[in-house]
This record gives sequence, C-alpha cells and structure tokens, in this order.
Amino acid sequence: MRIHTRIAKPFITTLVLVLAVWLIALPLLEKSAYQKASATGEPVDLSLVHNAAFLISLTGLVIGLYISLLHTSRYVDDLKTLTRAAEELGEGKYQEINLAPMQNSLLEIRELREALQKTAEQIGDQFTAISKERAMLSAVLGQMTDGLLIADQNGRVRLLNRAAEKLFAIEEKEALDRSIVEVVRHHRLVELWEDTRNGPAKTITMEIGSMHKYLQVVGIPLGEELTGRSMLLFQDLTQTHRLEVIRRDFVSNISHELRTPMAGLKALSETLLDGALEDPTVARSFVVRMDSEVDNLIQMVNELLELSRIEAGYLIFDFLQIEPCMLIQKAVDRMMLQAERAGLTLSSNCPTDLPSVFADPERIAQVFINLIHNAIKFTQKGGWIQVSAYQDGQMVVFKVSDNGIGIAKKDLTRIFERFYKADRARSGGGTGLGLSICRHVVEAHGGKIWAESVENSGSDFYFSIPAVYLENHN
Repeated sequence: MRIHTRIAKPFITTLVLVLAVWLIALPLLEKSAYQKASATGEPVDLSLVHNAAFLISLTGLVIGLYISLLHTSRYVDDLKTLTRAAEELGEGKYQEINLAPMQNSLLEIRELREALQKTAEQIGDQFTAISKERAMLSAVLGQMTDGLLIADQNGRVRLLNRAAEKLFAIEEKEALDRSIVEVVRHHRLVELWEDTRNGPAKTITMEIGSMHKYLQVVGIPLGEELTGRSMLLFQDLTQTHRLEVIRRDFVSNISHELRTPMAGLKALSETLLDGALEDPTVARSFVVRMDSEVDNLIQMVNELLELSRIEAGYLIFDFLQIEPCMLIQKAVDRMMLQAERAGLTLSSNCPTDLPSVFADPERIAQVFINLIHNAIKFTQKGGWIQVSAYQDGQMVVFKVSDNGIGIAKKDLTRIFERFYKADRARSGGGTGLGLSICRHVVEAHGGKIWAESVENSGSDFYFSIPAVYLENHN
C-alpha cells in the first residue's frame, strides 16, 4: 500500500490542485457571470464557467497523468535494472553487477538494489575463495608423487591426478567418464574398487606393468557426502622395493665377505693351537696367511669408512687444472706391474689436444685404479686392457676397456650400487664397494659414470669430467 500510495501521490496531488482551482476559480467566474447579467439585464450565461471547469479538469488530468507516468517510468526503469542484475546473478555473472545508487527512487527499490549488490559481492568473495581452494587442491594433487583416482558409483572415473596419468599412461581428459576397467586395466584394482565401494577401506600390494612397478594401493570409500564414490591411492614402492633388494644383497654380500676371512682366521688359529706352532716353518706360513686375511678385513673397513665419508659430504677434494693424459698415464704406470704379473697387456691412448679438466688427481687416480684392477681381475691371461680418452661436447670422457669375461646384462644397471656384486665377482673377492666409490667421486667432479658390456666379449667403463675452458667460456 505504501508503494502504491507513493506512485499515485503525484496524480492525487494534481487532483487536489484541480479541486482547489475549481473552488477558487469557478465561484469567481460564476459571480462574474451573474454580475454581467445583472448589469446588462441579459440571462445568466454560465457557458464560460462550464468551459473553464472542463479545461481545468482536462488540464489537471493530463498534467497528473504526465507526472505519474514520469514517476512510474523512473521506478519501472529501476526495477528493470534490478531485474537484469538478478538475472545476471542467476547466470553467474556476478562480476558484471555494479549497480549505481538510486537516490531518487523508492526506499524499497533502494533497499533491493543494496541487497542485490551486497549479494553479488558476497558471491564474488565466495567464488574467489572456492577458486583459491580449488587451485590449491589442484596444485597439491598435481605435485603429489602418489597416484590418485576417484570413481563414482557406476565405475566412471571422475578425477585422475598427474601421477596416476603417468602410472596408467593416459591423460585425465581422456580418462574422465570412462570405465575404471578401461583406465586401470588390471583385475585386482577393479576388485579393490568394488570391495571399497560398498565396504571399508582396504590396502593391497601388487606389481604392475612391464616396468615392474611395485605399488601399495589403498581403496577408500568417500562417505555419505559422496555416496557410492571411492578413491584409489597408488603409492609407488618401487624404490623402496629396490632398496630392500639392495639391503638383502648387502647382507648377503657382506656376510659372505666377512665369513670368508673370519673362517680362514679361525681355521688357521685352530691349526696353530693344535700343534702347528711347534713347526716354525708351518707356523710362519700360517701367520702370513692370517696377516693377509686381516689385510682384507682392514681394506673392507677402510672402503666402508671412505664411502661413508663421501656420502656424508665429509671428504675434501683438492681440485687442480690438469691435462687428461697426465691422469691416465699416472694410473697406467701404477698398475702396469700388476697387469704384467697377470699376463695382460695394459696400454693407453690419449690425444694430446684434449682440453684440461678440473680434478683431484688422487681421487681420479683412485677411480682409474679401481677400474683397471677390476679389468685385470676379470680378464684371462693373454688378454688386453686399454685406457683412453676423448672429447664429447663439454665433457672429456675417459674409457677403460678390456676383452675379459664381460658383465651380464641384468647386472649392468646395478654394478655401481654399494655392496652389489655380480655372481662372477664373488669368486674373485673384493667388497663390492669399489665401483660405488668411483661413482661418488666422479659425481663430485660434476660428471657421470657408466658401463657397456657383452657377456664373454669384454667390458667398457666410461666416466666423464667437464672440460675447463668450456666451463669458463660459459
């Protein structure tokens, strides 16, 4: 009623003014007509009064309607503006809503305008907060190392993060709305999803794919808020499994290496105690053998300590600018006598135009000696060993080649692991730490080490060190 009254107020005011004009003007015109008739003696002519009344009424009506239309049109325009704003709000275009103040409009319209504007701002704030949370969630899911897959109650994939994309070799946009069977392609995963869809959380461990990845998969129902949906979380345990294999190999190898000298020492000491001490010649030979076994144990301990210092970063390197050929020649000279005793030919091939390298000569010599020593150990009498070097881009690559018994393909990727020993190495002694020490030393120089081999056709060991002048040039 208040709104209707305010809209009709201009028209009512005009009517009141018309009545006021009637009450003032019509009596005066009527009085004037009577006075004129009295003065002339003619009959009273009230036509002027009637015409004036008609004109006043018509003019008042037109003016009242005009004023009412102006006010109503303004209010209708404001309402149309608010209606469009409400429609945009419903369409999610809250950022486009910016209503100008409506000072001359009705109070209710102004209040509606303020309510719509405030609602748009609140929705904008809420959407901004939701967008930030979604961006944060997306970033977290994208950076997760664990794979994540969410499927609905019908088995359709609804979410797949980047780690799961790599695991199953499929992009999220291709996986969405597809069957979980098509995406994971493994019956145990499908069974896990079916079990957790209507039951409690469950965990399984399995091997998957041609790359032999070991996974721990956790199936989790997502509760009442997302009825029927479940999540599969894939934790890659491949590295953990690999470390477990290394640990088992370490225990096996180190036990073997410790048992051999200790068993030898025990046998020798028992023999001495049983009476061999009475024979000086026999006793001396036994003591010499015991001393050799102790040396083996000391070597093992020293290599363990050195590897521990390298991995902990406690080992200090003394880098010098040095010619590659000097590094090679020094190592070859030190190992020449040992190679000759084994009936092998040890040679070097080093171009004199190679760029210098920054290296710790003693540590690089240790790498060469380990590699040449391995080559001597696993090359038959009459064979050959060659140490060479060449430039490859920004690196100087050193190579130790032999025509020995070679390395099995399955061992090539693991020979630089600490304590790992190929089966053929067991019979030749050693701790299995030498190549691991080589790897750490080379990596400390900014290079890498690798091996190529064909079983029964020799081996090639390579390691690289950055060239000096190329580093300075960059």
